[in-house]
Amino acid sequence: MIVPRSRLLIWFALTVLPAAVLAGVHPPAAAICLAIISAVVVVMVLDAVMARHALEGLHLEAPLLSRLAMGKDGLIELRLQSRTPKSRTVRVALPLPTEFVTACEELVVSIPAGTEWSKFPWACRPQKRGNFSLRSAHLETPSPLGFWSKRRTLPIEAVIRVYPNMEKERAALALMFRGAFGTHALRQVGKGREFEKLRDYVPGDGSEDIHWKATARRGRPVTKVFQIERTQEVYVAIDSSRLSARENAIERHLSSALLIGMAAEQQSDLFGLLSFSDRVEHFVRARNGASHYQACRDAIHSLQPREVNPDFNEACTFIRLRLRRRALVIFLTALDDPVIAEDFLRNVDLIARQHLVIVGMIKPAGMAPLFSRDITSRDELYDQLGGHLRWHRLEELSRKLQRRGVKLAVLDGERMGLRLVSEYLNIKRRQIL
Repeated sequence: MIVPRSRLLIWFALTVLPAAVLAGVHPPAAAICLAIISAVVVVMVLDAVMARHALEGLHLEAPLLSRLAMGKDGLIELRLQSRTPKSRTVRVALPLPTEFVTACEELVVSIPAGTEWSKFPWACRPQKRGNFSLRSAHLETPSPLGFWSKRRTLPIEAVIRVYPNMEKERAALALMFRGAFGTHALRQVGKGREFEKLRDYVPGDGSEDIHWKATARRGRPVTKVFQIERTQEVYVAIDSSRLSARENAIERHLSSALLIGMAAEQQSDLFGLLSFSDRVEHFVRARNGASHYQACRDAIHSLQPREVNPDFNEACTFIRLRLRRRALVIFLTALDDPVIAEDFLRNVDLIARQHLVIVGMIKPAGMAPLFSRDITSRDELYDQLGGHLRWHRLEELSRKLQRRGVKLAVLDGERMGLRLVSEYLNIKRRQIL
């Protein structure tokens, strides 16, 4: 596409219009004016003809996959190459998705002659998680005389993955380990549960540690030696049903899950993920390592709430069938709805006998015991009564779950991830798992 530039309009106004007016006012000068107009028009047309191939031989590339964090400034590295012997200057516009904020809508890039690539980063800040595609880029360059601009759209194939922003959580986790526990592993309580070896009896060994069959076989007392189990399995089950759409709870769930994954990695444990709504949507078996953590991020980075009720029967049945080894299972959901809470109570027995289960939920707004805050009006009294009823129902639910060996943790949304990490580390220290 060829479009006029402001220089064309200025020259047209300075030459063609005065010549046309002069020809109408002074007829003897009409021939000269017509010649001036014709010359100017011919020059402009020739400039447009020469601009037709101004963007030929250009090749634009973008990374096939760019990884950015939500709400954080990032860069998309672009490369532009000219396959002609002339250098040129090109304006580049990148049609980013509407969920991205960018400081500039276009960049001016100088392309050297030859086959060298011109690299230029495009700064942007994504405001939403998920997968986003870039399909094209728009280029513009002036004609040789500057009367016209040649525009062209180049196709590109690029995917931008936007992950939860874990910068604050990562810093808080580092402070937690450095400030509270030091740089070494947590001090364990007890002697361990995993069998390591047999050795001869030493005075002071407990009778419960004696291996009676080996003692009878060898003719002397033999003691069992245990070690701390280091590679335990930790799974986070994320509820992506309509319950996670309230107050943007899904973002807290995702950041909490990834934070627990970081803590499990530091503790040399195996970390896995499960997301479910009315069906199991994603499952990543527990492993460790940087590549596994990246796989977990890729599995849930585009997770969005669905307008359905959670199916705890499906989720618990899946866990019962797929997880053979005892593991810590952390459910991130909301149980303030009595019907949904009853459904969870019926189905959690499928896994509570084999696995250690914790339920983490964000504290509903206004939920508190009666008279925990000052009351200045009748409306505030009614609000506190409603909050008290919700608090009482969750207290009863917590007692019912506790009888099944399940802990309910009602947490503040801002510190949900760190509180769950503290629960996990406490379980590790006490060797409950």
